[in-house]
Amino acid sequence: MIENPYIDTYRNTQTITRTFNALKTLSKNLTKPLKIMEVCGGHTHTIMKYALPELLPDKIEFVHGPGCPVCVMPKNRIDCAYKIASQTDVILVTLGDMIKVPGSYGSLQNARAKGFDVRFVYSPLEVLKIAKENPTKRVVYFAIGFETTTPMSAALLERVVALGFHNISLHCNHVLVPPPLEAILSAPDCQISALLAPSHVSVITGSQIYRPLLEKFKIPIVVCGFEPVDVGESLLSIVQQVLHQTPKVETQYARSVTAQGNLKAQKLVQRYFELDDNFYWRGLGEIPHSSLRLKKKFANYDASILFKEHLDGIAKEEHKGCLCGEILRGNKKPFDCKLFGKFCNPQNPLGSCMVSSEGACAAYYKYQGIRPA
Repeated sequence: MIENPYIDTYRNTQTITRTFNALKTLSKNLTKPLKIMEVCGGHTHTIMKYALPELLPDKIEFVHGPGCPVCVMPKNRIDCAYKIASQTDVILVTLGDMIKVPGSYGSLQNARAKGFDVRFVYSPLEVLKIAKENPTKRVVYFAIGFETTTPMSAALLERVVALGFHNISLHCNHVLVPPPLEAILSAPDCQISALLAPSHVSVITGSQIYRPLLEKFKIPIVVCGFEPVDVGESLLSIVQQVLHQTPKVETQYARSVTAQGNLKAQKLVQRYFELDDNFYWRGLGEIPHSSLRLKKKFANYDASILFKEHLDGIAKEEHKGCLCGEILRGNKKPFDCKLFGKFCNPQNPLGSCMVSSEGACAAYYKYQGIRPA
């Protein structure tokens, strides 16, 4: 008996078994192995939680991509947040996963332990209440995330402007999905055969944002839901595209994703944000036009401008022993890292892939332990 058809249908053991058996049969016709990148950290956790790699045929392998917003956040951005939090009469507010990400000066959790006023929220709109209760302090929202969370930051700014708040500002770290994928796929040593595209992002943007990637790289791209049956169905679609030599953008997660996406959310974002020139990605380096910044007419709310004198000169180096960058490019797995599970674990994370609840290292540690079975 299916208790919740919106969830249980996509976790049904018999359906999972049938789908992956069909995948094994179909994959026998493949002439070469496929490396399929699941872009989103949510997909990574589904894959590890349900031990889907154990169900894959020999010719198919998962590799992990740069779709975890905390994982791609470079150390220098954490350092900026720490510097802002250390200023007098400042309250720094951010989403929960960012609290433990280590920077050069320590994490934001360390900053809070030193007495700086750092708070985490579940919704950016909670910033309004904090600012109202602290009218003499500057409340800085450290905004992070892909296209999924950017509309929430835009909604916050819209309320700030409408209500006349003068003590709220945003430090914008919103990034875009297509540019890092283009950078990864353009690498000379790239072996990625297909993409499982992120569904939450696609709900906002629509599946149309992946068409330029399809046209340039001619690989299958399937917008995939977050349940094990979703993943199995998406893999079947990819293999069929490969066998028929008909790569295309396909939406498996059609129960939530359309081609055009959420037009209202897109317009809200366009009202307040514009493309930035560059963004330094963890493990990927500088990628042009891969992030957003506040439009110039909203400069009074831009924390990167308001605190510019404190943020200049922050270095961009990452932890030399951490393989997060290689993992985010799909070149390595967490078990390849010498720090994994020994010096780097959820209680003492050295890299962002272990900190975030969506990180690949966190998923491996939680579902497979220190070493593979």
